[in-house]
Amino acid sequence: MKNTPPVSSALSAQNAPHQVFIHEKPFKGMAEAAEARNQDVSQLIRSILFRVGKDEFMLALIAGPAQLSWKALRIHLGQSRMTMATKEEVKSVTGYPIGTVAPFGLARPLRILADENVFLPSEVSFGSGEHGTAIIMKMKEFKKALSEVEIGKFAK
Repeated sequence: MKNTPPVSSALSAQNAPHQVFIHEKPFKGMAEAAEARNQDVSQLIRSILFRVGKDEFMLALIAGPAQLSWKALRIHLGQSRMTMATKEEVKSVTGYPIGTVAPFGLARPLRILADENVFLPSEVSFGSGEHGTAIIMKMKEFKKALSEVEIGKFAK
């Protein structure tokens, strides 16, 4: 068996019940990933890192294939300018490669915003900090494990 993914280690340190899901083969897109996990795409949570200042970053959580509303984020943050973090910034700020980021076990504390739709399913899955694996959690446990999170309407 592979080593424990970093997000799983972080959740275990919080005594947060979760399951590590190992993809048997690479997947093309969210629909394939959801199908392999026996979930609907709306249960997949994407974590997207934004640069909101010189050395200031924010993590946005969005459910499934929904598109983030930049306008809603800007209004919520009171920012006129923000950009998506580069691949290098994602790795250095979160500690995880792009495509594996989760709001747990981050390399540094971050402000976390979540679209309200993230909390609708009874079970969700998200990045494990490693390619080819995911974390699956019951919503009750996910909410409990999340530290401070700002909830709003950030999807289009």
